[in-house]
Amino acid sequence: MARSPLVSFALFWLKIGCISFGGPAAHIGLMHREVVDRHKWLDDARFSHALGFCMLLPGPEAQQLATYIGWRLHGVRGALISGSLFVLPSALLLWVLSLVYVTNGQAPAVEGIFSGLQPVVVALIVTAAWRTSSRSLRTRAAIVTAAVAFLLLTIWHVPFPVILVAAAVVGLVCPQSFGIQPADRPLAADKLPSPHRAGLIALAMWLVPVAGLALYPGGLLAQLAAFFSTTSILTFGGAYAILPYVAQVAVNNGWVSPAEMVDGLALSETTPGPLIIVLQFVGFLAAHHQPGALPPLLAGTLGALIATWTTFVPSFAWVFLGAPHIERMRRNVRLSGGLAAVSACVAGIITSLAVWFGSHVLFPKGIEAPDVFACVVCLAALAGHRLGVLPLILLGALAGLARPFLTGG
Repeated sequence: MARSPLVSFALFWLKIGCISFGGPAAHIGLMHREVVDRHKWLDDARFSHALGFCMLLPGPEAQQLATYIGWRLHGVRGALISGSLFVLPSALLLWVLSLVYVTNGQAPAVEGIFSGLQPVVVALIVTAAWRTSSRSLRTRAAIVTAAVAFLLLTIWHVPFPVILVAAAVVGLVCPQSFGIQPADRPLAADKLPSPHRAGLIALAMWLVPVAGLALYPGGLLAQLAAFFSTTSILTFGGAYAILPYVAQVAVNNGWVSPAEMVDGLALSETTPGPLIIVLQFVGFLAAHHQPGALPPLLAGTLGALIATWTTFVPSFAWVFLGAPHIERMRRNVRLSGGLAAVSACVAGIITSLAVWFGSHVLFPKGIEAPDVFACVVCLAALAGHRLGVLPLILLGALAGLARPFLTGG
């Protein structure tokens, strides 16, 4: 019996969701190979145009790109299929890993694995900071913006939203300083049904549960819903850009420890799909640590569900509401200037994240007492960064298991 086009399309995106390892660049490359080169559903110009549009939106750009491709090929139903199935495998896998973490995290073998994974994560963030900087910092204004963002966040601990908004305003006012020029000749206008109605429904699906939880403002779940809704609006430049803000709030509120933040990022690196799924781990641990009247595992599961829902559902709304205006948005010089300034700001923020994680992992007892094992693993991961994320994660885990034999204790 032949499959329907939507069933085949769903199976395709389920496969993509299961094999999309390696971060946004790898995800986008995989989609290009499958959608453009192999299946020829879109041409290069359309794909690049869609990617540029998704980069203008807050949230995980790879998931938004999957959503946009689904909309162009099969309308709103296609968008729901592609955007959801790109995330679902990683969400389910990380939930299972979170359960294992809170029930067996103190086992010597598990502790050993994480002692090797943590310095690898630091190396991955350093590599991401370098790549982002080399791509974004091509003008003097961009370099200054990145440096100021780094100093404001690292030394003066200025809230992340303030830094992001200030950078966007600078780019909007002075787009030429960031090398922005008028866009090339536009593509032919899309002749697809407007998904505005679906966008409004997605907004309601996101905001109504948040408003419902807000009726109980003293509860942690309401706080998590409001917090992760805020991060979904502020996420530009990928998970690494928003993590300093998440770590600052989550650690200060006692939801997670710095070590748990690093562990969560390590776990999310081992799963397919968008790296920002790490927010699900933060939501799980926050609710598990402060369960109230609920069983801890149930509370953690609800916290994870809230984090995932408020992180990814808004992305559907942004795509549906913005898709009919893609050409106008892409050709707006001031909007592009704001995006360029935010990209430069993100380079400074990711560098700040590398410093924050590095200080906790490599120098847990202060700069005068480095963790020699962690430093060696981090340097080895930096030297072997071309191996890719998964091989480095595996080697780090093996090094952590072997730590007692390598260090004699």
